[in-house]
Amino acid sequence: MAATVRRQRQKRRVCWALVAVLLADLLALSGIVKASESFCFSYLGPTCLFLRESRRKTPVIVTLKENERFFGDSAASMAIKNPKATLRYFQHLLGKQADNPHVALYQARFPEHELTFDPQRQTVHFQISPQLQFSPEEVLGMVLNYSRSLAEDFAEQPIKDAVITVPVFFNQAERRAVLQAARMAGLKVLQLINDNTATALSYGVFRRKDINTTAQNIMFYDMGSGSTVCTIVTYQTVKTKEAGMQPQLQIRGVGFDRTLGGLEMELRLREHLAGLFNEQRKGQRGKDVRENPRAMAKLLREANRLKTVLSANADHMAQIEGLMDDVDFKAKVTRVEFEELCADLFERVPGPVQQALQSAEMSLDEIEQVILVGGATRVPKVQEVLLKAVGKDELGKNINADEAAAMGAVYQAAVLSKAFKVKPFVVRDAVVYPILVEFTREVEEEPGVHSLKHNKRILFSRMGPYPQRKVITFNRYSHDFNFHINYGDLGFLGPEDLRVFGSQNLTTVKLKGVGDSFKKYTDYESKGIKAHFNLDESGVLSLDRVESVFETLVEDSPEEESTLTKLGNTISSLFGGGTTPDAKENGTDTVQEEEESPAEGSKDEPGEQVEFKEEAEAPVKDASQPPPAEPKGDAAPEGEKATEKENGDKSEAQKPSEKAEAGPEGTPPAPEGEKKQKPARKQRMVEEIGVELVVLDLPDLPEDKLARSVQKLQDLTLRDLEKQEREKAANSLEAFIFETQDKLYQPEYQEVSTEEQREEISGKLSATSTWLEDEGFGATTVMLKEKLAELRKLCQGLFFRVEERKKWPERLSALDNLLNHSSMFLKGARLIPEMDQIFTEVEMTTLEKVINETWAWKNATLAEQAKLPATEKPVLLSKDIEAKMMALDREVQYLLNKAKFTKPRPRPKDKNETQAEPTLNASASDQGEKVIPPAGQTEDAEPISEPEKVETGELGQLWLAESEQREQSTGQKRPLKNDEL
Repeated sequence: MAATVRRQRQKRRVCWALVAVLLADLLALSGIVKASESFCFSYLGPTCLFLRESRRKTPVIVTLKENERFFGDSAASMAIKNPKATLRYFQHLLGKQADNPHVALYQARFPEHELTFDPQRQTVHFQISPQLQFSPEEVLGMVLNYSRSLAEDFAEQPIKDAVITVPVFFNQAERRAVLQAARMAGLKVLQLINDNTATALSYGVFRRKDINTTAQNIMFYDMGSGSTVCTIVTYQTVKTKEAGMQPQLQIRGVGFDRTLGGLEMELRLREHLAGLFNEQRKGQRGKDVRENPRAMAKLLREANRLKTVLSANADHMAQIEGLMDDVDFKAKVTRVEFEELCADLFERVPGPVQQALQSAEMSLDEIEQVILVGGATRVPKVQEVLLKAVGKDELGKNINADEAAAMGAVYQAAVLSKAFKVKPFVVRDAVVYPILVEFTREVEEEPGVHSLKHNKRILFSRMGPYPQRKVITFNRYSHDFNFHINYGDLGFLGPEDLRVFGSQNLTTVKLKGVGDSFKKYTDYESKGIKAHFNLDESGVLSLDRVESVFETLVEDSPEEESTLTKLGNTISSLFGGGTTPDAKENGTDTVQEEEESPAEGSKDEPGEQVEFKEEAEAPVKDASQPPPAEPKGDAAPEGEKATEKENGDKSEAQKPSEKAEAGPEGTPPAPEGEKKQKPARKQRMVEEIGVELVVLDLPDLPEDKLARSVQKLQDLTLRDLEKQEREKAANSLEAFIFETQDKLYQPEYQEVSTEEQREEISGKLSATSTWLEDEGFGATTVMLKEKLAELRKLCQGLFFRVEERKKWPERLSALDNLLNHSSMFLKGARLIPEMDQIFTEVEMTTLEKVINETWAWKNATLAEQAKLPATEKPVLLSKDIEAKMMALDREVQYLLNKAKFTKPRPRPKDKNETQAEPTLNASASDQGEKVIPPAGQTEDAEPISEPEKVETGELGQLWLAESEQREQSTGQKRPLKNDEL
């Protein structure tokens, strides 16, 4: 099995900075999630999309050696040289014990691997060497950690959270194994999302506009590398409390085949090629190629290529150079031969379709479209058989078969992230394996005759929505007891699937403290033992808590009511806001019951709100009423059983209160004596019960072993980082030597250096190169960095002189232009008439001083530089030129800004108090004054409009243009003074 990592386009980088990683047919981990801190993964096939390789797909393979690890294409190439240390399709062993048929199947497919078993958990380990041993969870943790590093490189920020997609057929043990692998990798899992659900979400998100109130049933047929899943999804818009009408997808039916996929086809081809090679060497007394792990690894790689080519061609030539004992292999394989080899596999193609239709209780006529997903669906025979099975005109190919689940997981990661705000899309996933509660109690069928009765209560039914919370109430226990959590009816699975499934018993729950709670509250009436269960967004079941609930009636004497309370009640009744004692009673009871309501319906669980709304609210209204006796059992889901019984009691219990109530227009108020008699209120007590869980399917990894696994992976990661750092230092040193040796013969470097200087540098470079070849393999990272620093220090002066000479022409030209324009600006400023002058003499003198000082510094520095030889350190430095330019530009910009925002002075009036002729600099406010019109113009004629601000004219515009060019050429902007705007 392998995986696929999705490279996002640069234009979507901010939005999809998670990087989706597709990991074949079993799990899915991918970016994005939050862009800043999360990403998501997706197991769908044996290839992975993305990243450092040039192709969009990278094999998900891990090679584990004594001193190093390899991932991706590097590990795939190592599979030929060291097949025992190269692990792939290890996801098939997650959550499996030694007696699982999948373990034996894996050993038969990859006999080069040595498998050992944990004596405590009976799980599988890979024995690479006597010193190296890894569990499948640890190997998966390595892949997750490596994928995170790729995502961090792409997102350019650390990633902490992840959305991981898993196959829909994963049971509780397999899902917990994925969570443990994520813990080993140091990832916080936001959600485990089923890969078929993620695919359906991706399809719906990009077709949001096509979804309306009419239900659309779409079938997704996903054949990946290791398994096949068929899913029926219903799309339609629904009304939500938070966002109104929004699109929704609901998983209606699921069918799967755990071993039907592209890997099995490749193994058949490998076996066929091995037989052909043995036949070619039959007369040479060569040993069987199947006994050579390296040769079989080569054949498997060729079988993968051959399967891909035969999907588009009728025949192809398989050829491998030096397959075994330096003997080349070449054979022609046709598509007909391939289809004959996999004939029994193609017969299993319609199986998941029938399972999905049965679980959804639908027919093919109700399916609008069948969409292909997964790489193995590209095989023409698969499409042919599937098209005949579904009876459609064509199969939908309008979704990316490799990346659909990753894109859906990315969207879900963005939904769970606080960094993004995405459009709502309601997702209602479905429970594949039903879960029930079993318990045994003693009953008295006849007086003096006792017997044990076994009871079962469905907790989460098959194809029911989740996430979901349920409460089971045990009403007939007053002492400590046990109950069991098991899978329900798994009759829809075949015999072989049941063996692969593993244990059908989940957990035994032992309660401690039930009898003590009854002794503690002897005066209270028991409301049962309530067990709160949670099937979260990841499909993982947990027992939140177990409580013993008691109630009693407490009477309040009239004298206990304070004067302040009476006054408050009187004032409230005057404004129509008063409540009767019964209303207060119900209000108090509701608040207490609200603590239980999230156990049956939560705001964060949209999949449960619609179906279980009434069940969640019914106990809240009047859960305090004692339930009637149970004739058949004494435990039931709170929302399924208690509702009807409590509703009946509620109507009877509310009758007295309804008679006692008197509204503003109702019956006359009761006499004063009756008002003082307050009804008894209900007091509720909750005692938490101790819980001991005995896991029966697959024990979780103990915390001490988990900590050791985390430390082991951290040590390996640290070792890899140190190795990468050392390789980077060695590459940098080697590159510096080669580049510098080449530069020494370039004219620009020879011009600024003497023969002796070049010989010294060349000798040092040659000596370091020799040391690197002889002793560099054993050198540490520190030693390599010290060698590089020593060489850079030796060549620093040479490189500096060359760089300065490259910068001189551009910097000096910019300085000359700045000086010329500054002089022109100063000359123009001095020509302004005294009456219109906006600059002070001090300001113009300051600018003139700076111009003269800059001219003098330039001429003196150039003269001094001309006297120095080119091999000496220059006195004309580019940074000094830039500093002079910035100082001069600052002074000119100050005057320009002053000219822009300074209003002109008003003109003095003559003796006849006539308005002087407006100047070009007159403002709009001055134009508003009354003036004597010239001859031939009436008084009503509008005066000539003038600009509101003083413009700097051509000189100022030229200056601004030159300033912008300088900023662009130098890459620096002029700092403003404090008084500049």
